[in-house]
Amino acid sequence: MKLPARLLALPRDARDTLFLLAVIALIVLPQVANLPWWCSTLTAIVLLWRGTLALQARPLPGKWWRISLLALTLVATFSTHRTLLGRDAGVTLLVILLALKTLELRARRDAFVIFFLGFFTMLTNFFYSQSLPTAFAMLLALLGLLTALVNAHMPVGKPPLMQAARTAGWMALFGAPIMLVLFMLFPRMAPLWGTPNDTPTGRTGLSNSMKVGTIAELAQDDGIAARIQFDDGKVPPRAALYFRGPVLTQFDGREWTATPAFARGFMPQNLRVQGKGIGYEVTLEPSNRPALLTLDVAPTKPELPGYEIFGSADLQWFANRPVGDLVRYRAVSYIQFQSGPTRRIGALQPDLALPPGSNPRTVALAAQMHADPQLAGAGTPQLVQAVLQRLRTGGYVYTLEPGLYGDDTADEFWFDRKAGFCEHIASAFVVLMRALDIPARIVTGYQGGEMNSVDNYWVLRHSDAHAWAEVWEEGIGWVRVDPTGSVAPDRVGQLRRLAPEPGLIAGAIGSMNPSLSYDLQQLHAAWDAVNNAWNQRVLNYTQRRQLDLLKTLGFDAPSLQDLATVLFGLLAVVSLAGAGWTLWERSRRDPWLRLLGRARDRLERAGIALPETASPRLMASRLAARFGAAAQPAHDWLLRLEAQRYARDPAEALSTLRAEFRRLGWPR
Repeated sequence: MKLPARLLALPRDARDTLFLLAVIALIVLPQVANLPWWCSTLTAIVLLWRGTLALQARPLPGKWWRISLLALTLVATFSTHRTLLGRDAGVTLLVILLALKTLELRARRDAFVIFFLGFFTMLTNFFYSQSLPTAFAMLLALLGLLTALVNAHMPVGKPPLMQAARTAGWMALFGAPIMLVLFMLFPRMAPLWGTPNDTPTGRTGLSNSMKVGTIAELAQDDGIAARIQFDDGKVPPRAALYFRGPVLTQFDGREWTATPAFARGFMPQNLRVQGKGIGYEVTLEPSNRPALLTLDVAPTKPELPGYEIFGSADLQWFANRPVGDLVRYRAVSYIQFQSGPTRRIGALQPDLALPPGSNPRTVALAAQMHADPQLAGAGTPQLVQAVLQRLRTGGYVYTLEPGLYGDDTADEFWFDRKAGFCEHIASAFVVLMRALDIPARIVTGYQGGEMNSVDNYWVLRHSDAHAWAEVWEEGIGWVRVDPTGSVAPDRVGQLRRLAPEPGLIAGAIGSMNPSLSYDLQQLHAAWDAVNNAWNQRVLNYTQRRQLDLLKTLGFDAPSLQDLATVLFGLLAVVSLAGAGWTLWERSRRDPWLRLLGRARDRLERAGIALPETASPRLMASRLAARFGAAAQPAHDWLLRLEAQRYARDPAEALSTLRAEFRRLGWPR
C-alpha cells in the first residue's frame, strides 16, 4: 500500500497524532539554530519515537521512561546554560517539555495541554527573530494548531482534517480585524516590547577590535547591515559615503582595539562642519552592540526613541544598551568637517603609540623618509602624499586573499606580500604614520552601498565593510585619509566590492545566461524590498507612529490616554456588534425548534433523559411513563405542539403555545 493511502487508512487517533507531531516539528524547526544541539536531537528522536508508536499502535512508554528523560533534560539544560532560568534556558526546557508531553498523549485533556504549550513555544520563536520568513512559518504553525484544536472538538468518527482546517481558517480570518486593531492601537512601551538577551553575543558585523584579516572575512557576508532613506531621495556623492563605526587607537602589533568611551581623558572634539546638513533615516539591523551607525559626521545625536544616546570624542554615537532588535533612527550629517585639537596636546599621545620592537622594517622606512632630502622639514600633508605615492606605484594589490599574515603585519605588507584588503592597507598605513611621529588611527565602518531599485532605499551590506585612516594635522585636526583608494581607486570612487569567486552553479548560470543572472539579481532586490517593507511597517511600528495615526484621525496633541480611549472604544463597538450578530443569528433559528428545545430542557431537569433528536410525541410518552396523570397538561401541550408543526391547518398559533408553556406546571 502506498504511503498516502496508508495514511488515509489509519485510525483517527493515529492520524490526528501524526498531524499534531508534524505541527510541533514546524514550530520547533525555526528554533534549531538557537537551541543546543542535544535539545534539537532529543526533540527529533522523541517526535519520531512517538510517531512510530502511533503508526504501529503500540503502547506509550511508562512513567519511569518519562521521568528519566525529564531528569536528563534538566541536567543537560543546567550544564549548557548554567541556569534553569532566563530566556535561553527557558526556551530549551519548553521545547523539550513540549516533545516529552507527546509521550503521554492519551486523552483529550493531554492534547489540550500540548496545544497551549505549542502556542507558547510558537511565540518564543520571536525572541530570536522577527523576520518575515519566521512570521510566515509561525502563521502556518498557528493554522496547524487551530486545526488540531478544532479537530479535537469534533464528534466521534473520522471527520476529514480539511474540514477542521477550513473551520480554523475562518476562525483566523474572523479574528484578523481584532488582531489588526490591537496591533495598531495597543500602547507600545519599551519594557513590554523588548526581550533582552541573556548573553550579549555579537552578531555578524563590526566590533570594537580588528585583527588584520577580519574585515576581509566580513566582506564575504552579503547580509544587510543597515538601510538608509535620505531626505527627498538626495544621495550624497558616492565617494563621500563613509558610515562611521568603531574608531581603533590601541595596537598590540597584530590587533587594533577601540579605547573605551571617555577613557582618553580630556580631548576636545572641536567639531567644525561646513555646507548643508544631510538628513536621513537609518534602519539598523540587530548587532548586540551599543554603537550606532551614522554618515560621517553627525554633530547632533540621532533620534532613537526608547534609548539614551551619548557621544564620544571620536565622533561616535552610542546607545545606553546594546541594540538587540531592529531599530530606526533619524540623524543629520555633514560630509565636510574638521574635528579634534588644532595643536598637539598630551591627549594625542595614544595615537602615536607602537608596541616596542614590532614592525622594525616599517620603523626603519620612516627613518629613511625623514632622512630623505626631498622630505626634509616636510609637514604631515607632504609625508601622507609620499606614502600614498608609494602605494600607487609600488606594485601593491587589493585582494580578499592576501595569505595569512604573521605578527609584523605592517612589515609583511610593505616589503613582502604587497597585497591585502582594506584593513591590511589601513593598518600598515597607520603604523607607518605613527613611526613618522604623526598621530593616526583606524576608523572602521561601511563605505559605499547600493540603491535598491524596487523601494529606493540605500542598502549597506556587510560586504561594504571598510577600514580607513585618520591622521592629525597641525592647525586642522583630524583628516580622513583612505589609503585603499591609492591601491584600488574604483573601490571608493565606483564602489567596487570584492567578493569571493562564485560557486560552480552560480558561475555557470552567469556565463551561460546573463539575462537569467540579471533576473535573479532583480528577484533578490525585490525580496530585500519586501523584507524592508516588513521591517518598516510592522517591526518598526512604534509608539510615535501610533500617535501620528491619531493625528490623522483628528487629535491635535495625541497621548497614550487618547490611544487607550480609541482602543477601548473600538473594542466596545466590536463587542456590541458581535452581541447584535449573535442575537440576530438566534432570531433566525426556527422559533418552533427553540420552543421544543425549552421543553426538552424542562424534562431533562425533571430527570428524563432525551436524545437531541427527540420528537414532541416521544417526550410526551416519556413524561407520561414517569409521572402519570400528574403530567397530563404538559403531555397534552406537547401533542398540540406536534400538531402545530405537522398539521395541514394548525388549530393553534405558535404564540398561543408559547404563552401556555410559561403557565404550565411542569413536573419536577
